[in-house]
Amino acid sequence: MSSDVGGTGRPVVVGADGSESSLRAVGWAARTAVFRGRDLHVVHAYGGVDPSLVADASLWRRYQQDLLDHARQIAARAVAVAHEAAPSVTVTEELVDGAAAPALLERADDALLVVGEQGTGGLGGTLVGSVASSVAAHAVAPVVVVRGDEPTDPAAPVVVGVDGSPVSDAAIDFAVVAADLAGCPLVAVHTWWDPLFDPVTEPLLGWDAIVDDERRVLAEQLAGRSAAYPDLAVSTVVERSHPSRALLDRARGARLLVVGSRGRGGFTGLLLGSVGRAMVHRAPCPVAVVPPPGGGPGRRAEARVEVAAR
Repeated sequence: MSSDVGGTGRPVVVGADGSESSLRAVGWAARTAVFRGRDLHVVHAYGGVDPSLVADASLWRRYQQDLLDHARQIAARAVAVAHEAAPSVTVTEELVDGAAAPALLERADDALLVVGEQGTGGLGGTLVGSVASSVAAHAVAPVVVVRGDEPTDPAAPVVVGVDGSPVSDAAIDFAVVAADLAGCPLVAVHTWWDPLFDPVTEPLLGWDAIVDDERRVLAEQLAGRSAAYPDLAVSTVVERSHPSRALLDRARGARLLVVGSRGRGGFTGLLLGSVGRAMVHRAPCPVAVVPPPGGGPGRRAEARVEVAAR
């Protein structure tokens, strides 16, 4: 396993819109690019206004030029922030006349994509998590939504949610690489939750056996990682709790929270599961949403169609 998990050696792509949230994402992406031995590609999408809404052609041209000038300023500021955060990083920039989410998905493709938790719209309005939610739901490669505070403790861990499904294998691989590159511990969290338990019969259940089964599920999914990363400190958490609650608790003070995306195939298979959605909007630290492997051209085309339709 290599540091190419979640990126195939291509540049880390980050969205920049001039907001403080996106500038924090740029800094995070720049440092991550250096850790992973990658370049950084800064993308700023602007425009998105229907020209038919402006009757005067000269006014439209002037408006377009103002947008472009402003876009260049935003991109230049993002590049400067990237170099402040990671002086050795190689940065390229791109201005796209169009909507942010499809532009970012197309530029990132199978590379790591980083966005802020919220940004500003083309007319100055706040887009509270709309781009973050959209790209996290439809990307074919890992997406990191930078939110929360940067930890000051060098031992701040990477936390990964493990649910026993094949989907979480990809999340584990991403989390293991992230923790190894950062030289920090990895905390693997596995929960189970059944709200249908009868309160009368619940005390009669064999909880020790259930706990043993759930620990075995977690151990099986972590198997093999210790041999590949012998210096990585791994701890496990197994508890009866709703996964969102347990992950939010463990993510306090973490440097990164990693969850797998969930789906059922087709267009709905590109949508973010309830746990992933909750983490994107509520996590107290940066959160990585990792899709399962196998996102080929067909899935990329479906994602673009779905995002463009929104």
